[in-house]
Amino acid sequence: MADLNKVFLMGALTADPELRYTSGGTAVADLRLVTSRTWTGKEGERREDKLYIDITVWNRQAENCCQYLKKGRTIFVEGYLKLESWESPTGEKRSKVKVEAERVQFLDRKDDGGGGGGGYSADDDYSPAPAREQGPPRRATGGPSGGSRGYAPPRNASPAPPPRPPAPDSGDGEDDDIPF
Repeated sequence: MADLNKVFLMGALTADPELRYTSGGTAVADLRLVTSRTWTGKEGERREDKLYIDITVWNRQAENCCQYLKKGRTIFVEGYLKLESWESPTGEKRSKVKVEAERVQFLDRKDDGGGGGGGYSADDDYSPAPAREQGPPRRATGGPSGGSRGYAPPRNASPAPPPRPPAPDSGDGEDDDIPF
């Protein structure tokens, strides 16, 4: 039986990210995200469920999140679910499901008035840059071990084929520029 533990979430931060360092010097940040689901009820009324999710981000991504993200910012998170267990001060066993982020993407920028679009990743340097070329996703740094759990192309992957040469001129004298 195949297993899959993959989460994709988009929502707004409910608080400023919190950065701390492990005893080994690894950066870790805690984010809290709210996401919602809307639907129409039986009697035609609009209904909404809000879900609050704790997210943990590691290494350089954690530092970038804390440096550039604030409460209210919209982010896209790719990661996996993890069960965290602990004992309360009263001795009660507690647990919760949270998300370990493999990739965090910033979807809006405050200096743009909060509009959508930006698309900056927490593992990038946060500066306006030209749009990335399409290709495999970047490798993301992983959890406390510093390992990578992001995408890695297969070792035997062949390079992309070269671009096709332009089509020969049809000779009818019409300009091939189409305005759409």
